[in-house]
Formats: sequence, structure tokens, C-alpha cells
Amino acid sequence: MKHYSPFAWTMTIAIASTMMTACSLDGYEPEKPFTTCPVENTKLYAFGIGQPGTRSTAYAEKALFTDDDIEWFDPDTRELRFRDTMEPLREEIPLLADIDFYLGGEHLFSGGATCVGLICSQMFDDLVLCCGKIDGGVIDDGHYYLYDCYPTQFIDDDRVKANRELRAPQWETFLKYLESKGKLKK
Repeated sequence: MKHYSPFAWTMTIAIASTMMTACSLDGYEPEKPFTTCPVENTKLYAFGIGQPGTRSTAYAEKALFTDDDIEWFDPDTRELRFRDTMEPLREEIPLLADIDFYLGGEHLFSGGATCVGLICSQMFDDLVLCCGKIDGGVIDDGHYYLYDCYPTQFIDDDRVKANRELRAPQWETFLKYLESKGKLKK
């Protein structure tokens, strides 16, 4: 039978002790994914990437809009209706600019959303805030829609499906939050 030196035993005990201590740290909690139901004092904010200033909730006056500006959201048509008192977004942020959505102090939609209009000839395979809609040949540019892609005929594209799946937990949180505020149209 081999005998190990006292130094090797000491090192083994030291390493094992360090590992046990590291695994039992009080107060240690791994980072949780952003899928919890929002609390009562949380607010939804949307900031234009090109806007000056911070994206902190402490500076809500710099936001493009907050949940206070939202009248309702229809998950079927994806229309986002704003209150009549709000300035039109197309006057606040240029087309093709990015918009970041935050819930409380946490980034809600990774990558944000791109602001597009009916004149846009590009394809986007991720979330867009579309200013207007063409329905049966009728142009309706006074409304806003949160689409998974633009134009919407690419909804079955593999990249669009993959991005929608990646965003699913945040989308569910977005819907639950609006429902808790009575802003989800059913």
C-alpha cells in the first residue's frame, strides 16, 4: 500500500474545504431568468436608442412611452393603442431606429424592437413596432403594431420562429404585466 506525503493530504483537505465553503455561501443566489410576474410598483418603459440620456426608470420623462401612455394592447391583432393625448411616435423617433423595452429596471426585449413604417422595403426577422398597417388594400397609418417580423408574410420563416421562441418568456411577462394593469384587450 502506498503512503502519500503529509503535504499531499494537506492540499487535498484544503481544496475540499474550499469547495465546500464556496458551495455553502450564505445569501448566494444564482441569477434568475426574467420570467417572474412583475410587482405592483413596476413600470413599463420604451426608450429610443438614439435618444439622449439614460434608460433608467428614474428618467421616465425621456421615455418614448410608458405603460401610462398605453390605452390597450390586443394580443390577437398585435395592435398597441396609445392614449389620444400622446404625441405620435413617428414624430419622436425616426423610422428604422431601435426601441428598447424595459420593465422596471430590467431590459425586457433583448435587442429591442425596430421602428418601421409602411414605406419600409427591408425585411426584419425580429420584433418590430410598425407604424401603420395595410389591410385589404386599405392603408391605416394611425395605429401601431408589435409584430414578430416585417413584413408579416415572413412570419413562418425559420429565423422569425427562432427569434420568437427566444423571446417567448419576455413576451409572456409583457402580456401578464399589461393584463395586471387592465390594458390587455380580450
